[in-house]
Amino acid sequence: MSSPDSIRPRKLSDQVQERLLHLIRDDRLAPGDALPSERELMVRYQVGRPAIREAMQSLQHSGVIEIRHGGRPRIASPSLDGLLDVLGPSMRHLLTHSQSSLDHLKEARVLLEAEMARMAATRRTEADIAELQTLLDEQDSLRADSEAFMESDGQFHRRIAAMSGNPIFETLAFGIFSWLRTFHTEQVRKRGLESLTLAEHRAIVEAIIQGDAAGAANAMRVHLERANALYHQENAT
Repeated sequence: MSSPDSIRPRKLSDQVQERLLHLIRDDRLAPGDALPSERELMVRYQVGRPAIREAMQSLQHSGVIEIRHGGRPRIASPSLDGLLDVLGPSMRHLLTHSQSSLDHLKEARVLLEAEMARMAATRRTEADIAELQTLLDEQDSLRADSEAFMESDGQFHRRIAAMSGNPIFETLAFGIFSWLRTFHTEQVRKRGLESLTLAEHRAIVEAIIQGDAAGAANAMRVHLERANALYHQENAT
């Protein structure tokens, strides 16, 4: 048995992965550029094919490269939505087994989306307002279809975040909603309260239309904290 202070040897594939990242950086490879072939890398690093393939698969899972059948791996195009997919399995584990992490995520969502509503009220355009109203009308028509209603709900929150003009805010807001929808559906949907959800959405949109930044932020906060309170009430019964 090794002592707590012993140094464990690193996996060969981890070392190859590190070398590949250095190669990408040092050669300034850009999205679409091809990496050397497996055979070339085997010769360069003096390792077998399994280590090369494991390192490549890890980089693909991280969204750094794309691997297509019959061709050499290429540098992937950056994608914020792709990053959400990469984080998905980790978020599932975190939110399933850590109540404190779920609580922290809900708190982060309230703060983030309240600020997004505040920014939307100051940066709104006529096109933004028209799209929000279209989303409200669409959601109103979907009351009887809970899955479609929830999908429209997510698009509503994403559209408000997009009005910030910062795609990272948009991706984070939609990512949090998507993780909750997938792993804790009760956090973003409560059957029978569709009318209340729509009323709260309309209050948010009205404040945005009026350019009332504080009002929009407060309306969003009330909306999300109401959902959190309902969840806690259900768990207490």
